[in-house]
Amino acid sequence: MLYVLFGLLLLLLAACGSSTDTTATATPVVPVNGFGGANNHGHSLIALPNNVLMLATHYGLFRSGDAGTTWHEVAAGANQVMGGLMTTSLVNSALDPQRLYVITQPAAQNAKGTLGLYTSADGGNTWQLAISTKTVGNMYFVAPGNNSAEETYIYLPSEGPQGLKVSKDAGQHFSNTGTLPFSILGLLAIPGAPGQLIAYGDNGMAHSSDNGTHWQVVSGTTGGVFGMTTSGPHSPIYASGDAGIYASNDGGKTFKLVYTQSSFGSLIASPLQTQLLYGKTGQAIYRSTDGGHTWNTLPAIKGNLQNLVPDLHNSALLYLSLSYPMEIYRFNQDNRQWTSLTPKS
Repeated sequence: MLYVLFGLLLLLLAACGSSTDTTATATPVVPVNGFGGANNHGHSLIALPNNVLMLATHYGLFRSGDAGTTWHEVAAGANQVMGGLMTTSLVNSALDPQRLYVITQPAAQNAKGTLGLYTSADGGNTWQLAISTKTVGNMYFVAPGNNSAEETYIYLPSEGPQGLKVSKDAGQHFSNTGTLPFSILGLLAIPGAPGQLIAYGDNGMAHSSDNGTHWQVVSGTTGGVFGMTTSGPHSPIYASGDAGIYASNDGGKTFKLVYTQSSFGSLIASPLQTQLLYGKTGQAIYRSTDGGHTWNTLPAIKGNLQNLVPDLHNSALLYLSLSYPMEIYRFNQDNRQWTSLTPKS
């Protein structure tokens, strides 16, 4: 199972603000492919067991049940749940991959859908509103917990140090956690270690061993941390920050800087090989097979690079989303080639 959180969603959503339709009748969009018009772009991409991929975009939530060969819009489209809303932070529970969560934001002024946190119990086929934004507040990210599949965390930036909330019933009700030491960009619930959490942001990292009730700042880091990933239980934890790439071999209590020549906006670990990592800058994608100590560049691909997701069944495969327009590609390390998985309009 794959465990990853990206810390750049806030910047992405800020840019999305200019793309929100503000007129009652928007100009019809000419589709360029099966994901819609040239203005569509991805916010989250996740891989699930049995070759399922889920893609959250500005205009539509899409699902593939055959490793990207075909795609279907399952929500946020016309006459669907979340109608007129963009889907942003999308995650699944490691304890039950059928349990998914997604946050919505307005994509059109007169959206029919209710803003809030939605959940799926059937691998993304169907979705239900768990809690509305009006009830809980404006959510920045959602992160699955590690005590049960129904445990999930959300972060409300407007509440500052008290902004991290936890739900034990799949998002229907939320309660406070402890006081955070700083504002955060993301949260990793350490797999296989119930109650163990790592929060990260512009001021570094903090570790909790009691479900977020108390926090201890992780020493030895410089600058901000904006991405964190791990392959699964009892695996190294990796982080990308201003200083470079960090690795932890003690469950996130301490981190060592293993690479300083660059940092990556996205960092993701293979669920099949604990030393296999992928990193992304604005212009290139990199691959490491030694836990982040050295990196090789993948063949270039044209487009606005967005999300990276390793395949859950084949360590040679990597999925990539591009934006403006929304496109999906698969990379195969065996032949070092990219293959388009973008559906035709």
